[in-house]
Amino acid sequence: MITTSPTPIKRKRRGVRRLLQVVLRDTQALLKEFRWPLLAFLLATFGLGLIYGELLVAAGYPRLPWFELPYVMFALMVLAGPTEIPPEPYLLVFWYVLPPIALIIVGRGAADFTRLFFDRSGRRTAWTEALVSTMRNHTIVLGVGHVGMRVARALTEMGFEVVAVDQSFTPEQETALRGLDVQIITGDGRSAETLAKAGIERAEALVVCTSQDYMNLEMIMRVRDLNPSIRIVTRMWDNQFAAQMKQFLGVSAVISSADIAAPIFAGAAAGIEVTQTLKLHGREYAMFRLTVSEGSYFEGRTIGSVQDRYDVDVVLHGRGDDADVHPDNAVTVAAGDTLVIFAHIEKMRELATSNRVNARGV
Repeated sequence: MITTSPTPIKRKRRGVRRLLQVVLRDTQALLKEFRWPLLAFLLATFGLGLIYGELLVAAGYPRLPWFELPYVMFALMVLAGPTEIPPEPYLLVFWYVLPPIALIIVGRGAADFTRLFFDRSGRRTAWTEALVSTMRNHTIVLGVGHVGMRVARALTEMGFEVVAVDQSFTPEQETALRGLDVQIITGDGRSAETLAKAGIERAEALVVCTSQDYMNLEMIMRVRDLNPSIRIVTRMWDNQFAAQMKQFLGVSAVISSADIAAPIFAGAAAGIEVTQTLKLHGREYAMFRLTVSEGSYFEGRTIGSVQDRYDVDVVLHGRGDDADVHPDNAVTVAAGDTLVIFAHIEKMRELATSNRVNARGV
């Protein structure tokens, strides 16, 4: 079945709808900050207004429409009473009590506004949380060190929405992440509150990138309770510990930095760049990239002959600025060409030897 991507109009509508959701939730958060001054103002204008209206009737004055009473209270607050000062003590008290109430409300509101104005990071945090609350099927990266930063960058380059979580971010990290359009949540990744802010219940995947195995385990256990179906990937140093995590915690992939680095270092020593490794049915495979040396076995050979001789798959052939994925078997390899080869890891030594100068007779 062929699926089509959303049209630009649909994407634009979705973006506008999402922006409206973010603005609405951010406004709700802002109103929450001013809830006490607003509540006091509403009680003073509407609540006291209704009482004042009934007292006016009891004193023999004409009944005022209910919608005029809040205006009368507001006028009394700003010392601009709409009528003459009444002689009745129970009405007169409103004229003297409402101005101090207004000062208290304004003072509290001004204090809240000043706090929010100077606390720019707090407002930015509230906006980020509002934005994250609209995200669905995103990826959360826990721990944004060197590895976490590169993971976040790779995910955004692939088109995924990413939320980064760490206990603290340096200004350089914040600048880099915001440049990638990655949302930042500051807090302990083991905290249910922090994970909720990151949208853990709606996330599709979690990548745990801290360098401490036991901290990673604690985070994964908490996340698994909050979202049993989320796909989890974590880095791990202890291979035995990694196997237990996959078996008992349903972790999709446990990646050891040592396992990844070992073939890369070995390949560099052999003169071949190892770009990717994977293990299947107990055997390890790798993606090798090499530049064909002049006078090596590969020079002048066809792609098909290279594949047949070494039982490998040449997945890319590059020459100059051109690159051909799955090149034709009849293509002849020249010195300076780039070959990307998929093969068993055991083939690395043989390929490296064949790419040496004067290896044409190999």
